Amino acid sequence: MALTLACMAGAAAPSEASTATRARPAVAPRPQPPQRPSLVVLITIDQFRADYVDRYGAQLTGGIARLARGGARFSAAHHDHAITETAPGHATLLSGRFPRSTGIMMNAIGVDDEAAPLVAGGYGSGASPTRFRGTTLVDWMTAADKRAKTLSVSMKDRGAILPVGRAKTDVYWYSIDGRFLTSTYYRKDLPSWVAQFNDRQMVAGFAGKAWNLLLPDSAYTEKDSVPIEMAGRNVTFPHVLTEDVMDAGANIRITPFMDDMVLAFALHGLQSLKLGTGPQTDLLAVSLSATDVIGHNYGPDSREMHDQVLRVDRAVGTFLDSLYKLRDSSAITVVLTSDHGVGTIPELAPPGMQPPPRRVSLASIVPALRDKLRALKVDTFAIETDVNIVLADRRAFRKQADLDSAMAFLLDQIRAVPGVARVDRFQALLADTATDVIARRWAHQFPATVNVEAVITLDPLSTWGGNIASHGSPRDYDSHVPLLFAGFGVTPGVRSQFVRTVDIAPTLAQLLGVKVLEPVDGVALPIR
Repeated sequence: MALTLACMAGAAAPSEASTATRARPAVAPRPQPPQRPSLVVLITIDQFRADYVDRYGAQLTGGIARLARGGARFSAAHHDHAITETAPGHATLLSGRFPRSTGIMMNAIGVDDEAAPLVAGGYGSGASPTRFRGTTLVDWMTAADKRAKTLSVSMKDRGAILPVGRAKTDVYWYSIDGRFLTSTYYRKDLPSWVAQFNDRQMVAGFAGKAWNLLLPDSAYTEKDSVPIEMAGRNVTFPHVLTEDVMDAGANIRITPFMDDMVLAFALHGLQSLKLGTGPQTDLLAVSLSATDVIGHNYGPDSREMHDQVLRVDRAVGTFLDSLYKLRDSSAITVVLTSDHGVGTIPELAPPGMQPPPRRVSLASIVPALRDKLRALKVDTFAIETDVNIVLADRRAFRKQADLDSAMAFLLDQIRAVPGVARVDRFQALLADTATDVIARRWAHQFPATVNVEAVITLDPLSTWGGNIASHGSPRDYDSHVPLLFAGFGVTPGVRSQFVRTVDIAPTLAQLLGVKVLEPVDGVALPIR
C-alpha cells in the first residue's frame, strides 16, 4: 500500500487544461487547397489583334471581357519573330521556343504530310507534326504525371497540331464535309465519341442561316459596303449560308458559326475524355479560326470584323459558362492569346500615308536574276525567292565570290521594288539584334545554319499579294496579341511590361510545378 501511495505521489495530477483537451471531441483537419489546377485551358483566337480588346471594349460582355477584366492582362505581349503566320505562331505557345528552334519557321513548312492521311475520309491533305522539333508543355506534364490527358481542337490542322508538338494525343480538326477528323499520325480510326459528335451534323443546322449583326446598326461605325472587301462579293450584311449542306460546310468557315462548332466539339471532348476530373492536371487547347478567315477577306477595320469580335467574345463566354458548370472553376487556369495580328487593307490605309502601302511582287526581277546566274555559269535556279526570303544552294557556286556577286545584284534589284523597306543578308543581320527590333525578330525566325541568304521587310502595311488583308511581317500590328491569364494561381491586374508568347509555356510549367525538359527562350511571367 505504501509503495502504491509513493508511486501516486510521484505522478503529477492532471491539470484542468489537459483534462479539457482530452474531453474535447476530435476535429477533422481542414482540407488544404489544391497545389495546382486540375485543368489548363489554352484558347487561341487566330488573327485576333491586341487592340480589339480596347477598341470594342465597351461592347464586350462575354468571355474575353471577363478574362481581360478579371484576370492578369499583359498589354504589351508580342510574337517576337518575323514571319507572323499561323504555323510559327501556334508552335511557340506551349513550346516556349522561337521558330528557329521549333523547326516551324513558315506556314509552308508547317504540318502538311502526305504520309499521314486523314482517317475516315474527309477533305484535305494529310497532316502531322513531323517537322516540329523538341518538346512542349504536354511532354513536360506527361513526364511529371503519366496520367495527364490532352485534347487539342481547331478548324485548322496546324491550329490543332502545333500547340501540342509531337505528342500523340487527342488532336482533331475540321473537314469541310462538316466532320472533325484526325490523321494516321495519331490513330487509325476515329474514337466513338468523335463519331458521335459528327453524327449530330451541326453544319446541316447552319445551312441557310444568316449571319446578321449582333447589335443594332447604330452600334457600328464602319461602312457596310466597301468594294475592296471580299473582292467585291458578298460585302454587305446579312451574309447567308447556302442551304446546300456540302457548300455550307465549306462556307461556314468565313462566319462566326465556325467558332460555335469548334467550341461545342471541345466541350464534348472534355466530357468524353473526362478532362479536369483529376487527380492530375489535364490540358485542353482550343484554336478558333473564324476571325482569321474573316480578317483575310474583310480586313481588321471592317464591320464584319467588328461583329466577329463581339460574337467570339460571346462565344468564349458561353463556353466558359458551360465549362464552369461541368468543372470547378476555382481549379481551372485559362490562358487566352492569338497566333498573330493583321494589317489594314493596303488600299484602305490612311490618306497620305508615306510611303504608300502596296501589294508587292518580285516576279519582274526574276528574269534578270536568271541571266546573272547564267553569266556566272551557275544553275539558274541556284537562288530562289520565296515571298520574303531569298534561298541559295551554296553547293552550286564554285566560289564564295560568285555567290556574293549574285546576291549583291539580286538585293539591289529587290531594294528598287516599290513597297520594299529593307533587305538584309541574314548572317550580317544577326550581329545587330540588341537595338534593331526587326533584326531581332528575323534572328528568332531561323537558325544560323539555315540556307536563307537574305530576308525582306516591306514598308508598313504593304503586303505580298494574295489575301485582301494579310499578316506575316515583323511589324507590331502583326506581332502584338492579347495575353490573358485567369483562374487558379492568377492575381488579376494589368501588367504593362513587354512580354513574348514564348513566355506562356514556362509560366504554366512554373504554375504546375513541372520540369521544363529542354532550354527555352521564354521566362515565367508574374501571374500570381
